[in-house]
Amino acid sequence: MGARIRGRAWDATAILVSWFGGLLLIGDAASFRHFSDEAMALFFALGCLFSLTLWWRRRHPTRVAVFLAVAALATDGAGIAALIAYYTVVSRRRGRDVVVATVVNLVGATAYLFLFPDPSVPWPFGLLLAVAFIASTLAAGMAARSRRELIESLRERAARAEEEARLRADRLRALERERIAREMHDALAHRISMVSLHAGALQIRPDLTPGEVARAATTIRDSAHHALEDLREILGVLRAGPGDALRPQPGLEHLGELVAEAERAGVRVDLRDRLGDRPVSGSLGRTVYRLVQEGLTNAGKHAGGALVTVLLDRAPDGALHVLVSNPLLPGPRAGSGRTEVPGAGSGLVGLAERVDLLDGRMRHGVRGDPRTGLTFDLEAWLPWPTPSGS
Repeated sequence: MGARIRGRAWDATAILVSWFGGLLLIGDAASFRHFSDEAMALFFALGCLFSLTLWWRRRHPTRVAVFLAVAALATDGAGIAALIAYYTVVSRRRGRDVVVATVVNLVGATAYLFLFPDPSVPWPFGLLLAVAFIASTLAAGMAARSRRELIESLRERAARAEEEARLRADRLRALERERIAREMHDALAHRISMVSLHAGALQIRPDLTPGEVARAATTIRDSAHHALEDLREILGVLRAGPGDALRPQPGLEHLGELVAEAERAGVRVDLRDRLGDRPVSGSLGRTVYRLVQEGLTNAGKHAGGALVTVLLDRAPDGALHVLVSNPLLPGPRAGSGRTEVPGAGSGLVGLAERVDLLDGRMRHGVRGDPRTGLTFDLEAWLPWPTPSGS
């Protein structure tokens, strides 16, 4: 609405300027055309009437410019209005419209000089002066058009850059939320597995003492409580805004807690940590933690009661070597606490994605000899940068 009002204000200003300029042109023409006062009043009134068409110069610029160029032959009062309309065409149109308006104004100026010559000005000089006025108007209109197009181009470019930045931020935020949600999914799957394992042990071990039942029930309660917290955090991640804080994810320093939790669930763990005090980045530590967590979870599901070996070592090529190995059991054993826990089947797929992001490699599967015993091994080699100066 503001732009429309400003446009109309400029239209009204153009009409007033054309009236004043027309009055000056009529006064100058009266000196050699010997107008009477009545004729001057008539020509001025016609000029004012014709100048009112400038009100529609934005909607129909070419038509208004052609009309006023012809009207200027009938009254000098429309001369300034014709130049204003011609400027509007040049500043708002391209190609044929500009050519038509230019030709009509040149022809009109030539015809005016031929019909109403000024005795004090030679005809060639008068024509040269008219061409100079038209050329000046053409140059001013083209400059105004170029400036407006440049401003519009910069405005569109800025709007497009802002939209691209917003889309890029949304995409990065979605990727980060997906990554964090995957982290929480792994933790939640581990918690639920612990609950299922302990519940299964209570079901198939009716000979447990009251103290053992109480300890199992406590573990079930704690695991369920932690699972609920993890579920709430997943929902919080999905609903979080850009500035919301999120809980830091577990890393290599939490392996002891993870092993202790698995042992409370009935999984026997032999942890062999040969990494020493070498520093480990946050992303590498989280990946190692998830590898061990997934291996212990699978061992608890499918090899309850068996000894699980967890090895953390430095490979000959300098990579961080992670191995989680558990023997394959031929079938359920009474008193082992082994239960069939359903899985989503996405744990190993998610681990493969994590390892790929770190430019590492991972393999898993059954190894060994059926006669001497089979094991299921989850193994990964992750790049472990050497600290500078070591």
